[in-house]
Amino acid sequence: MLSPKQVSWLKGAIFVLALAPLLRMAYLTVTGQLVDPLEFITRGTGDWTLYLLCITLAVTPLRRLSGWNWLIKLRRMLGLYTFFYGLLHFTTFLWFDHFFDVQEMWKDVLKRPFITVGFIAFVLLIPLALTSTNGMIKRLGGKRWQWLHRLIYVIAPLAFLHFWWMKAGKHNFTQPILFGSIVGILLLTRVWWAIRK
Repeated sequence: MLSPKQVSWLKGAIFVLALAPLLRMAYLTVTGQLVDPLEFITRGTGDWTLYLLCITLAVTPLRRLSGWNWLIKLRRMLGLYTFFYGLLHFTTFLWFDHFFDVQEMWKDVLKRPFITVGFIAFVLLIPLALTSTNGMIKRLGGKRWQWLHRLIYVIAPLAFLHFWWMKAGKHNFTQPILFGSIVGILLLTRVWWAIRK
């Protein structure tokens, strides 16, 4: 069992580590080490959104299996970082692909299915980020807040589908199969616990 001080140190370490991918992307871009920086940033922010989403989903199963209840104190920050990278991913799409032309962006969203599901997943993340504070939990009430945050079980498959279609277009199935397995296991464990309960 970790002490409050140890949990605080751990949260600080995770906060810095979660920023590291963004700092690396910025460094490689500024120093001109990338052949296609826009592609690298778009893919990098999207990948890290999915990575952090999987880590966030893994908190509850790991806590239940290990008895490490202090893990729950990390979930909010991990979830907010998931939204942060998702926001960066969407911003690069809106900025670099469409130069903030919202009308053209909508045409692209409606035209290409992999962008459609990714956009839906991002939109569903917004209310989760906005209601992540203790104040919003009190305003909504515990049960309503829990029901709202179960949207993560919709977001995860949509994010995976977005990732799958994007990689499948390049005939790269290794990563999609890996992340599909991870997302599937994380969601199925919850279904199993719900059935047992």
